[in-house]
Amino acid sequence: EQIAIALKPSNLNNCGPSETASLRCSLYCLSGHPTLPCNVLKFKSTTIMLDCGLDMTSTLNFLPLPLVQSPRLSNLPGWSLKDGNAFLDKSHHVDICVLHRYLSSLSFQTELIDLSTVDVILISNYHCMMALPYITEHTGFTGTVYATEPTVQIGRLLMEELVNFIERVPKAQSASLWKNKDIQRLLPSPLKDAVEVSTWRRCYTMQEVNSALSKIQLVGYSQKIELFGAVQVTPLSSGYALGSSNWIIQSHYEKVSYVSGSSLLTTHPQPMDQASLKNSDVLVLTGLTQIPTANPDGMVGEFCSNLALTVRNGGNVLVPCYPSGVIYDLLECLYQYIDSAGLSNIPFYFISPVANSSLEFSQIFAEWLCHNKQSKVYLPEPPFPHAELIQTNKLKHYPSIHGDFSNDFRQPCVVFTGHPSLRFGDVVHFMELWGKSSLNTVIFTEPDFSYLEALAPYQPLAMKCIYCPIDTRLNFIQVSKLLKEVQPLHVVCPEQYTQPPPAQSHRMDLMIDCQPPAMSYRRADVLALPFKRRYEKIEIMPELADSLVPMEIKPGISLATVSAVLHTKDNKHVLQPPPRPTQPTSGKKRKQRVSEDIPDCQVLKPLLSGSIPVEQFVQTLEKHGFSDIKVEDTAKGHIVLLQEAETLIQIEEDSTHIICDNDEMLRVRLRDLVLKFLQKF
Repeated sequence: EQIAIALKPSNLNNCGPSETASLRCSLYCLSGHPTLPCNVLKFKSTTIMLDCGLDMTSTLNFLPLPLVQSPRLSNLPGWSLKDGNAFLDKSHHVDICVLHRYLSSLSFQTELIDLSTVDVILISNYHCMMALPYITEHTGFTGTVYATEPTVQIGRLLMEELVNFIERVPKAQSASLWKNKDIQRLLPSPLKDAVEVSTWRRCYTMQEVNSALSKIQLVGYSQKIELFGAVQVTPLSSGYALGSSNWIIQSHYEKVSYVSGSSLLTTHPQPMDQASLKNSDVLVLTGLTQIPTANPDGMVGEFCSNLALTVRNGGNVLVPCYPSGVIYDLLECLYQYIDSAGLSNIPFYFISPVANSSLEFSQIFAEWLCHNKQSKVYLPEPPFPHAELIQTNKLKHYPSIHGDFSNDFRQPCVVFTGHPSLRFGDVVHFMELWGKSSLNTVIFTEPDFSYLEALAPYQPLAMKCIYCPIDTRLNFIQVSKLLKEVQPLHVVCPEQYTQPPPAQSHRMDLMIDCQPPAMSYRRADVLALPFKRRYEKIEIMPELADSLVPMEIKPGISLATVSAVLHTKDNKHVLQPPPRPTQPTSGKKRKQRVSEDIPDCQVLKPLLSGSIPVEQFVQTLEKHGFSDIKVEDTAKGHIVLLQEAETLIQIEEDSTHIICDNDEMLRVRLRDLVLKFLQKF
């Protein structure tokens, strides 16, 4: 049986602003990059950070870090102020160790929210955890981070590669004078337009990475995690990458879904779990495709055909990429394409400090793969075909361009290496090595960076440049179908998704269209999510429940009064029997302690229910000797006038008033007659 309990605490009228605010749900937006989100959700007295992506596009403002000294880059002229009184060294000597907008915005938001108050961080995929060391090691954060095992392991590889790329090219000097605001405004664009450059920081160290990762607690899909007894969070497969997750954040009566970096395409990860997103009060949607007009399948076909064309003509192909993710799908497509395209004798090189670990991890996370790849494990066969490419020496992997690679290197060839920004990593060396020949081709597959800006420091460039961005995340057509299926009450998304792209303002199909219209946010916004907590689950002790005597007031509905103590601990609410009256004891101290420990339990008046039929009530009055009775109808009920007794009885839907002058005995007599028509409980 279901029991509904209506509570009226004695201190309800003393509820202050903080208690009222705790009934609301707020979203703090710390990142302006929709595919590298960082939001903070305040819900039921818990503070939850949703992702901590690292926006590294500002590295495009600086010159590359060559592994081998480049005469062209080192001989570039310096820059001096217009008045000639001061000199700034070459821009590639500036504080280039991973400059990024994310952290500058994070520093800007310290007035918006104190990050040391964050209770937990939920990670959706390995691309959205790259700023984790900055938060866990430098903001006073003492909470827990939740992520799946593949997310943590591959995220570690991405961070390790980043640190390795930066630390192996130490700078002899570091310029900081340009960060002075008076000097910065004299610099050429885009440096003069950069925001809060004084907050830009150097890349974290491996020690900080390891410390940050030690704070992560591993979770599995559909695993329910209790947060302080207040809310429950659950990761769901998002279908985008190995271990990538969407998150459900719910209490007993409210549900918030966080959808970030999801895919409905059939690739190597587990398919997206859509059913669990249904019945959401609010769906926070971010991490959609960055290239909504490009078809991933078409881009893969273009990639393979351009690669084959180049190597047939005796040229080399350079593919700037991350060490995990799309590269697995590209290698699988090439595996199927090699023989038919006559590429069986062309070597493929994968160069990264974490290349070996990445290829191995992809083969051992079988339970996180799609069904077809999972079934191969039980045959047993490796789920990815790049294992066969390695066994047949068609694919070779190396930690760097030094050592074994120098001995094995032969051309023409295909090289997969990082970093996609072309600002650091082994890719810088290959751009310098192959850039002067028109036989060679660089193929961009990662959509995170503008390929034209990435190529700018290498101009003039003779090698061919092909842009085949492959982004399997949701496009707007897929989002529209998803929202129609899961039907959230409200959708919240970045402002960029609620209007067409600036370059294609006529494309109304390249925006989110839903009813009611989506609520949008931009960086530094605080959004009050459109629902309030109205109910709370309360348990009742068995002995208290046993003492209740329900009375049926209408078929199927019974009521009983409850006099109890509401005990709250760890966000769990329990109704306990009231304490028994204590025998009076001597001593003022004892009396004072008893009054402090035990709350006052006042004896409650019985509650009344029912309605008073006016005709029967008048007949009852006449039977008891009242005469000259007149009934008047009012907007709210009836008025019964006892003219002889000069008394008025006002009968309304939720109250009855007896008005007589200085005749208490008459009032009590009439009250008893009224009570005969009502139920007490």
